[in-house]
Amino acid sequence: MSDQVLRGSCLCKAVKYEVRLPFIRFAHCYCSRCRKATGTVRSTNIAVAPDQFRWISGEELISRYDLPEARSFSTAICTRCNCPVPRPTRNREQVIVPSGSLDDVPPTGPSAHRQWGSRVSWAAIDESHLPCSE
Repeated sequence: MSDQVLRGSCLCKAVKYEVRLPFIRFAHCYCSRCRKATGTVRSTNIAVAPDQFRWISGEELISRYDLPEARSFSTAICTRCNCPVPRPTRNREQVIVPSGSLDDVPPTGPSAHRQWGSRVSWAAIDESHLPCSE
Protein backbone atom coordinates (compact mmCIF):
# COMPACT_ATOMS: atom_id res chain seq x y z
CA MET A 1 0.00 0.00 0.00
CA SER A 2 1.20 3.51 -0.80
CA ASP A 3 2.25 6.02 1.82
CA GLN A 4 0.93 8.92 -0.25
CA VAL A 5 -1.95 10.66 1.51
CA LEU A 6 -4.27 13.20 -0.09
CA ARG A 7 -6.34 15.64 1.92
CA GLY A 8 -9.84 16.80 1.13
CA SER A 9 -12.60 18.95 2.56
CA CYS A 10 -15.99 20.48 1.93
CA LEU A 11 -16.50 24.03 0.72
CA CYS A 12 -16.71 25.56 4.22
CA LYS A 13 -13.77 23.41 5.46
CA ALA A 14 -15.80 22.01 8.39
CA VAL A 15 -15.59 18.46 7.02
CA LYS A 16 -12.03 17.26 6.43
CA TYR A 17 -10.61 13.87 5.52
CA GLU A 18 -7.54 12.01 4.31
CA VAL A 19 -7.36 9.27 1.70
CA ARG A 20 -4.37 7.02 1.06
CA LEU A 21 -3.41 5.72 -2.36
CA PRO A 22 -3.79 3.53 -4.38
CA PHE A 23 -7.33 4.04 -5.62
CA ILE A 24 -9.57 1.08 -6.40
CA ARG A 25 -11.22 3.17 -9.10
CA PHE A 26 -11.11 6.76 -10.38
CA ALA A 27 -13.80 7.30 -13.01
CA HIS A 28 -16.41 9.56 -14.54
CA CYS A 29 -20.01 8.29 -14.44
CA TYR A 30 -22.72 9.57 -16.77
CA CYS A 31 -25.76 7.72 -15.38
CA SER A 32 -28.92 9.70 -14.63
CA ARG A 33 -28.53 9.21 -10.87
CA CYS A 34 -25.03 10.68 -10.84
CA ARG A 35 -26.18 13.58 -13.01
CA LYS A 36 -29.02 14.33 -10.57
CA ALA A 37 -26.77 13.96 -7.52
CA THR A 38 -24.17 16.40 -8.86
CA GLY A 39 -26.33 18.71 -10.97
CA THR A 40 -23.79 18.27 -13.75
CA VAL A 41 -23.24 16.15 -16.86
CA ARG A 42 -21.37 13.51 -14.82
CA SER A 43 -19.88 12.61 -11.48
CA THR A 44 -16.19 11.99 -11.00
CA ASN A 45 -15.54 9.74 -8.03
CA ILE A 46 -12.71 7.83 -6.45
CA ALA A 47 -13.23 4.52 -4.66
CA VAL A 48 -10.89 3.35 -1.90
CA ALA A 49 -10.89 0.62 0.73
CA PRO A 50 -12.18 1.73 4.15
CA ASP A 51 -8.74 1.33 5.74
CA GLN A 52 -7.41 3.91 3.24
CA PHE A 53 -9.82 6.59 4.46
CA ARG A 54 -9.86 8.69 7.63
CA TRP A 55 -12.10 11.51 8.83
CA ILE A 56 -10.16 14.45 10.27
CA SER A 57 -13.11 16.61 11.35
CA GLY A 58 -16.78 17.30 10.78
CA GLU A 59 -18.12 13.77 10.41
CA GLU A 60 -21.06 14.76 12.63
CA LEU A 61 -22.06 17.42 10.07
CA ILE A 62 -22.69 14.91 7.28
CA SER A 63 -26.15 14.09 6.03
CA ARG A 64 -26.51 10.94 3.95
CA TYR A 65 -29.26 9.93 1.56
CA ASP A 66 -29.68 6.33 0.37
CA LEU A 67 -31.89 6.11 -2.71
CA PRO A 68 -34.54 3.58 -1.59
CA GLU A 69 -35.12 1.93 -4.97
CA ALA A 70 -31.42 1.49 -5.69
CA ARG A 71 -29.30 -1.38 -4.46
CA SER A 72 -26.35 0.83 -3.63
CA PHE A 73 -26.78 4.47 -4.72
CA SER A 74 -26.27 7.15 -2.07
CA THR A 75 -25.11 10.71 -1.61
CA ALA A 76 -23.68 12.62 1.33
CA ILE A 77 -23.28 16.34 1.95
CA CYS A 78 -21.95 18.73 4.57
CA THR A 79 -25.02 20.19 6.28
CA ARG A 80 -23.36 23.61 6.57
CA CYS A 81 -22.39 24.22 2.92
CA ASN A 82 -24.22 21.40 1.05
CA CYS A 83 -20.97 20.28 -0.57
CA PRO A 84 -20.75 16.62 -1.60
CA VAL A 85 -18.47 14.67 0.75
CA PRO A 86 -17.15 11.09 0.93
CA ARG A 87 -19.44 8.25 1.94
CA PRO A 88 -19.04 4.54 2.57
CA THR A 89 -20.92 2.21 0.26
CA ARG A 90 -23.91 0.50 1.86
CA ASN A 91 -21.98 -2.75 2.21
CA ARG A 92 -19.06 -0.81 3.75
CA GLU A 93 -16.58 -2.42 1.32
CA GLN A 94 -15.51 0.91 -0.22
CA VAL A 95 -15.55 4.63 0.47
CA ILE A 96 -16.66 6.82 -2.43
CA VAL A 97 -14.81 10.14 -2.58
CA PRO A 98 -16.12 12.95 -4.81
CA SER A 99 -12.91 13.93 -6.60
CA GLY A 100 -13.81 17.62 -6.56
CA SER A 101 -13.62 17.58 -2.76
CA LEU A 102 -9.89 16.80 -2.81
CA ASP A 103 -7.64 19.67 -1.72
CA ASP A 104 -4.52 17.90 -3.00
CA VAL A 105 -3.92 16.92 -6.61
CA PRO A 106 -3.99 13.15 -7.21
CA PRO A 107 -1.04 11.67 -9.10
CA THR A 108 -3.31 10.35 -11.86
CA GLY A 109 -6.63 11.29 -13.41
CA PRO A 110 -9.74 9.24 -14.07
CA SER A 111 -9.15 6.03 -15.98
CA ALA A 112 -12.66 5.32 -17.29
CA HIS A 113 -15.98 6.71 -18.51
CA ARG A 114 -18.72 4.63 -16.88
CA GLN A 115 -22.32 4.46 -18.11
CA TRP A 116 -21.28 6.27 -21.30
CA GLY A 117 -24.41 4.98 -23.02
CA SER A 118 -26.53 6.88 -20.48
CA ARG A 119 -24.90 10.25 -21.14
CA VAL A 120 -26.84 13.31 -22.25
CA SER A 121 -26.55 13.98 -25.99
CA TRP A 122 -24.29 17.01 -25.55
CA ALA A 123 -21.73 15.30 -23.29
CA ALA A 124 -18.32 15.08 -24.94
CA ILE A 125 -14.98 13.60 -23.96
CA ASP A 126 -12.94 16.21 -25.81
CA GLU A 127 -14.11 19.75 -25.18
CA SER A 128 -10.88 21.44 -26.26
CA HIS A 129 -12.89 23.32 -28.90
CA LEU A 130 -14.65 25.34 -26.18
CA PRO A 131 -13.19 28.75 -25.33
CA CYS A 132 -11.26 28.98 -22.06
CA SER A 133 -11.17 31.95 -19.70
CA GLU A 134 -8.94 32.67 -16.76
